[in-house]
Amino acid sequence: MKNSAERNYRVLAARPGLVRFRVMARESDLHIQAASDLSALATELLLGCRARLEAYIADHPLFAETLSPYPVSGPAPGIVREMAAAGEAAGVGPMAAVAGAVAQHVGRELARSSAEVVVENGGDVFVKLDGPFTTAIYAGESPLSLRVGLRIDGRGGPISICTSSGTVGHSKSFGRADAAVVVARDCALADALATALGNRIREPASIKAALSWLEKIPQVIGGAAVMGKLFGAFGDLAVVNLPPA
Repeated sequence: MKNSAERNYRVLAARPGLVRFRVMARESDLHIQAASDLSALATELLLGCRARLEAYIADHPLFAETLSPYPVSGPAPGIVREMAAAGEAAGVGPMAAVAGAVAQHVGRELARSSAEVVVENGGDVFVKLDGPFTTAIYAGESPLSLRVGLRIDGRGGPISICTSSGTVGHSKSFGRADAAVVVARDCALADALATALGNRIREPASIKAALSWLEKIPQVIGGAAVMGKLFGAFGDLAVVNLPPA
């Protein structure tokens, strides 16, 4: 998601008292909030994370190509193992978890230098905040886009909100959801599950069944789906109406 309208959700997610900055490396475009400007550290972390992943893919090209779970055997970087585990749990390829995994790896390390951290990577968000927060749902041309948000309690450790779409952006989806949102502690898992959720939403009648499938996964805190004017949600979160941007 690259145009200015699609980035508006970042402004809505701004946290008072935190410094906002941005770091980029090839396909990765991270919007970060922390207690101070940690852009130099974040850039180093992002480049290191990508280098380990790209080196593994160079030796195991199927890891980046398959749309099915990929069993990792032998030595592998931590990010590779997390992506593979997330893909296995969601029934999708490991690259479905890449944006969430990168956000999580950068966020975890930044949290050593900042008590509160938010790392957003293309709609997949790693959050470490001491208290409740609201995140807007960007859903493309849906009339509900940026008008509906999720109120989540950030206490108890890092939490992640990941979104997949069959109508927005360049991510591969077999569904037609304007937004398929998953809330979980693990960001790689939330990312993979968001893809799997979106794949299941191909028509309005499939929203309920898709959310019911997601609700049965123990690691999931909550989920939501938007398709046109239709909206569904469940879990340990509150749905809130947002004012026009």
